[in-house]
Amino acid sequence: MNQPNRSAVPDEPASPSSTSRKLPAGIWALGFVSMLMDVSSEMIHALLPVYMVAVLGTSTLAVGIIEGIAEATASITKVFSGALSDWLGKRKLLAAIGYGLAACTKPIFPLAASLDWLVAARFIDRLGKGIRGAPRDALVADLAPPHLRGAAFGLRQSLDTIGAFAGPLIAIGLMWLTADHFQAVFWIAVIPAFAAVALILVFVEEPPRPQALRRVRMPLRRDELARLGATYWWVVAVAAVFTLARFSEAFLILKAQSIGLPLALVPVVLVVMSLTYSLSAYPVGILADRMDRVLLLILGLVLLIVADIVLALAPGIIGVGIGVALWGLHMGFTQGLLAALIATAAPAELRGTAFGVYNLVTGLALLAASVLAGLLWDMTGPGGTFFAGAGFAALAMAGLFGIRARLRAP
Repeated sequence: MNQPNRSAVPDEPASPSSTSRKLPAGIWALGFVSMLMDVSSEMIHALLPVYMVAVLGTSTLAVGIIEGIAEATASITKVFSGALSDWLGKRKLLAAIGYGLAACTKPIFPLAASLDWLVAARFIDRLGKGIRGAPRDALVADLAPPHLRGAAFGLRQSLDTIGAFAGPLIAIGLMWLTADHFQAVFWIAVIPAFAAVALILVFVEEPPRPQALRRVRMPLRRDELARLGATYWWVVAVAAVFTLARFSEAFLILKAQSIGLPLALVPVVLVVMSLTYSLSAYPVGILADRMDRVLLLILGLVLLIVADIVLALAPGIIGVGIGVALWGLHMGFTQGLLAALIATAAPAELRGTAFGVYNLVTGLALLAASVLAGLLWDMTGPGGTFFAGAGFAALAMAGLFGIRARLRAP
């Protein structure tokens, strides 16, 4: 059963100078697997919309529909792959299959001569993401010592985010070197994808399943979901409200455009956000293993509220830059810690299911948040969107105090 007396404060303090050495090699390997696959994916995805519209003649509406279906596929698949990893007790196998599927789609992008092939490749790529997501996060929780979970999730998130902003920068550089040769860039993107698969197969070892751990049958049944416990569902509920506050980063780009940033410089917005995100996630994870994780999450929400207010009121480029940097900082303070809370709140034998349900709920919340943000933008302008985000963040903050009380309850 779920054990509510697990504290947000870890059992053993971790020294920042020694945490990196204490983390298992498998955690580092999974972090670099995420980074390499993100470099590959973002090299392609940064150019794909332009390639579809400018080269293949696809409408922007079609691009939006394709992206929506792809992301929905990933969110739904995570639930079933997480549950399957609990049932089989084989998290590495499913994670490797997911990364392998994504890698196998990469050569399709430079070879595709029609939209149909690109749609199929994008769908299978997101299917692979859905298959690997929850089992990989559960594997991180299984590999990490309980008192280093914050650092483990922070490290994986930090390396993943490095890939997320390195990929577009590499793509821009390669487009310049190859005189805008899309296919050449797509072929180069194949290399890090297959390197990621090789890395997980060779350097990640799944820990043996404890003999005393209860075997799970049909994890998505009502009685098994009930075993996740009230604390877990409270974390998921607060995470959903929090996700309503942090809508798509596309609105950061729109804000930059609205104050007159040249189109050629617009990608810098995401680079700044990802940079502050990647630089903060791992140190915050280490800090979370030395102090109350929920208090750090509350600080992350405070950063989001300040970022929203700055972005709502910022009259120029400097103000937007500060707001975007604070937005990335809040991501570093929250995303890895939310994953650590899920790992702490859920029973060990149901971690895959727990991460799958969590990813589905927050994925749907992000979709709803982006739709709401778009409506508010059209009705009231940027100010209404960002002030609404600050309001949802304040609501999520109130819920975090309830989580803190539950995690400390005897």
